[in-house]
Amino acid sequence: MGWVSSDLDYNPFLPEFRRDPYPSYHRLRRTDPVHWNPPGIWILTRHADAVWLLRHPGMSSDFRNSELYETFRQMQGIDPQDERAPSMLFRDPPDHTRLRKLVTKAFTMNRIEGMRPHMQEIVDELLDAALLRGEMDIVADLAYPLPVRVICEMLGVPEEDHHRFHVWSRDLVATLDPMVGQDVMARAMESGVAFDEYFVALIAKRRREPKDDLLTALIQAEEEGGHLSEEELLTQLVLLLVAGHETTVNLISNGLLALVQNPGELRRLREDPSIIKPAVEELLRYYPPVQLTGRIPLEDLDIDGRNVRKGQQVVALVGAANRDPAVFADPDRLDLTREPNHHVAFGGGIHHCVGSSLARIEGQVAIGTIIRRTADIERLTTEPVWKETITLRGLAELPVRLSAASSR
Repeated sequence: MGWVSSDLDYNPFLPEFRRDPYPSYHRLRRTDPVHWNPPGIWILTRHADAVWLLRHPGMSSDFRNSELYETFRQMQGIDPQDERAPSMLFRDPPDHTRLRKLVTKAFTMNRIEGMRPHMQEIVDELLDAALLRGEMDIVADLAYPLPVRVICEMLGVPEEDHHRFHVWSRDLVATLDPMVGQDVMARAMESGVAFDEYFVALIAKRRREPKDDLLTALIQAEEEGGHLSEEELLTQLVLLLVAGHETTVNLISNGLLALVQNPGELRRLREDPSIIKPAVEELLRYYPPVQLTGRIPLEDLDIDGRNVRKGQQVVALVGAANRDPAVFADPDRLDLTREPNHHVAFGGGIHHCVGSSLARIEGQVAIGTIIRRTADIERLTTEPVWKETITLRGLAELPVRLSAASSR
């Protein structure tokens, strides 16, 4: 459990790191940008190195190629018989290519842009209730219900079942963190079984009663043969539902926190709502929902003079790359019209987030609308309360007091 010791240069488990990881990122980038960290992981903090890693064709996303795979599996108490093929997020070509192709057509820009009016209806409905109360928890009352409702509707999950996925998703997301223990894995296995049982029943219903939704499209691809196995279908559905909302929850809540912490930029957005698109890009850079992403080299290689062996884990710190002064002038300053803005919040290469367009538009609608419809947003807590997860960085809650703008 080397990562938990207090003397590590990169220790994401420390309370001060959870509160603000950016001083640690800057220190590592200055002193040791290609950093070796126990129990055997290379840490990259520069933007150029992160982009190189994400685009390198000799890198694997399949953790089964890691020399730490057996160690972690034993530490987590996973029975090999309980393991299933990973989702496309952790697959390499040609499997990754095949699986990604099946879902990409559901996330075309035209299709996602066509959903904007419906997203607006959802956000207005949520804000109507909040403005009547005069306060809301940004996370629970806006950032969470919007993307959950959207991805559930895309998949074809009935509205009465939307509430089921909160705990299951939380348990599965926790397994993305480094060095998770047996208790975390046990909860994730239980939630994985619950997800499977739910979707098996819904798949059976869709086979009888096809609809114009993503679930039906994936079932039809499976039935054509040679495209999608039953196990892959279940894995893809869980990935789409979990990834389709967890990161967007963080985008919306982190973004609104950043604006409240920077009242000058908040005022700037109120005065010029037309800057919402570059504003969301800057909020993604400033407080990225995903803080790190890893790859495994399939051959020995050199990174800035450091010898990296085949099978060693290499992790790009997205949060550090997004604040690299070599790429971003005054990187700790929030600038809603920053140009250019080559952040890596959505990853890169063949694994660039397939739902990035969806997340962007949800962020634009949610953040743009609450800024437009309020005259003031006042935080009701002094310190932000962050979730315990490390790979995904987001707020557990963000209670605020709202006052309505004079005109909608």
